[in-house]
Amino acid sequence: MSNTASSYKQFYTFAENEDFILECGKKFGPITVAYEIFGEMNQDKTNVVLITHALTGDSHVTRHDPYDPKEGWWEKFVGKGLMFDTSKYCFICSNVLGGCQGTTGPSSVNPKTGKRYGMDFPIITIKDMVNVQKRLLDYLGVSHLVSVVGGSVGGMQALEWAVQYPEMVGSIIVMAAPKSLNPQAIAFNEVQRKAITLDPYWNNGDYYDNKNQPESGLSLARMVGMITYQSDESMLKKFGRRAREGNNLFESFNNEFEVESYLHYQGKKLVQRFDANSYLYLTRAMDLFELGRDFGGIDNALKAFKGKALVIGISSDILFPVCQQKELVQDMKRNNIDVEYKEIKSPFGHDGFLIESGKMEPIIRNFFAKL
Repeated sequence: MSNTASSYKQFYTFAENEDFILECGKKFGPITVAYEIFGEMNQDKTNVVLITHALTGDSHVTRHDPYDPKEGWWEKFVGKGLMFDTSKYCFICSNVLGGCQGTTGPSSVNPKTGKRYGMDFPIITIKDMVNVQKRLLDYLGVSHLVSVVGGSVGGMQALEWAVQYPEMVGSIIVMAAPKSLNPQAIAFNEVQRKAITLDPYWNNGDYYDNKNQPESGLSLARMVGMITYQSDESMLKKFGRRAREGNNLFESFNNEFEVESYLHYQGKKLVQRFDANSYLYLTRAMDLFELGRDFGGIDNALKAFKGKALVIGISSDILFPVCQQKELVQDMKRNNIDVEYKEIKSPFGHDGFLIESGKMEPIIRNFFAKL
């Protein structure tokens, strides 16, 4: 492979032609999974860590080497000598089922019709995502995971791994994630979905071949989401009550506070890389997440897991407050799981699990040292 940015490629796909039985009861397939590998597997493939991404994430956790032109979403967390050390472990991350970054989702072509799935895509859950990841690991010949690591929706996947495949998982690291969504979080998600479905260009999900796309709706959904990822303190520090440079707020409604400009920028940025229908399906998967639902309760679900667990809360998280992580830890302790709880004092809100590498590092290093 030529070490130039123009020809650089470390992105792989795995195609599974057999139908999956989804949690909704439907058969679905074929499924293509996009994934990336960081670091090297040892000979017996026992040094593998699975990283699971958040809502609008993808498989590109970090740069593979200096020739990789694209920065990853956990660039300061994963790499040689970093807290998730690629010189010791092999890290795998795949785009989730229902996504739009290479794995089969609503924007994929249905081979039976030759058209994009759109809203004909079936309802999916966090469990379905995990089962697809398991099929990928089977394909790669990985039968043991040192750990499953994730924040937010990724943390939900880590929890689901622990209860669905407890014999395979040595440990889990769950950051800023609950055992199920509270009504307030579901409400936030519904407002975001309404922003998309009320966009006149959404067209009941059938917009892929149209000139106009539901960009305004997806942008607005992202703006709402970004508010839940911040905190009052972080917004005050970043923006205060300052107007955007050169804007006189008494002159025109088109002039903006800095915080308004930031939200508009984040909305437009997501539109460039994400599919509106995927946003609908993935937020619904979040809503449906309930650890232990198919086990008859959380105690029945957790009792089979014999590995270690690290649960990390972010002090200023308004989306999944620390009380939810503490409740999860109590559930684990009640079921004799070897669990640690750590709380990061951070002004960054929910996004702290993506930002606070310096505060996370000693916690992660200490946890891995015990594995």
